[in-house]
This record gives sequence, structure tokens and C-alpha cells, in this order.
Amino acid sequence: MASRRELIEMTDEEIKGYVQSAQTLIIVSNGPNGYPHPMPMWFYVDDEGCLYCSTFEKSQKVFNFTRDPKAALLIESGTVYAELKSVLIYADTEIVTDPEFVVDTLVKMNSKGQVLDDASLAKLREVVKKTAAKRVILKFNPRSYVTWDHSKLGGKY
Repeated sequence: MASRRELIEMTDEEIKGYVQSAQTLIIVSNGPNGYPHPMPMWFYVDDEGCLYCSTFEKSQKVFNFTRDPKAALLIESGTVYAELKSVLIYADTEIVTDPEFVVDTLVKMNSKGQVLDDASLAKLREVVKKTAAKRVILKFNPRSYVTWDHSKLGGKY
């Protein structure tokens, strides 16, 4: 018989679908005082499974990841225990400062889940360019996953 842990683990396809469908990612860096520094962020994920967020270059997150690139990323859902679902990703962080990459990433984040025509994309690109000069991209390269989906237990614990 499979362990209870194995019963609630997500498959690779379930992980991919769950992560891609989420709007908010909790990113956790190691703060300067030794405490974890969790922050909710909008994000997008690429075809290779890397996750991307944008933040201001002078933010605490950037200082934390410059000092220590290890990150814990969390996506969760469910309002009762039987629905609890989550993906915890341990990742290494890269800080990307290239201005065009920042603009491209901001466009991808702000158009996530939408189909935009060329004119709408161009307009969005102009809007995000206004803040892009002060921003960087946090690129998270996943190293391992811990997952759980309590709905797989069918209400039996």
C-alpha cells in the first residue's frame, strides 16, 4: 500500500497545470536578520518551468537574494482541509537587469491568461516601460518540489 504522503503528491503534469493557473506566488528569501522574508508576488512561468517576478531594484528582496540566492516559493489553495492543495518549490534565484528583458517579462506577467491583439500588446508595452527602468526580474530556477493535494483522499484521512 502506498504511504499517505504518496497518495497526495501531485504528478508533474498536475504541478505544471496548478502553477500555470495560479495568479499569486509567495516568494521567501532569507532576510538580513535571520528571519524568512515572505512576499506575495504576481508571476509567470515559462515552458521550462522557471518562474519570474518583477520588483524594484532597491527592494529588500533584491538585497536578500543578492546575499543568498536560495528561495522557497509557495502556491496554495483550498478553504477546508479536504481541499488543501499546494506546491512548494525550492529554487535558485537569478537577478536579471537587462531593460528589454524587464519590459518583456512585465508584459508577460500583466497579460497572463489573456489573448491580446498586437495593438493591445503594444499599448501594454508602453505602459510597463514607464516603471521598467527602476525594476529587475527575479528568475527562479526550480531545484525540487514538495506537493500535496488533499482532494485526492476523497475526504478520508
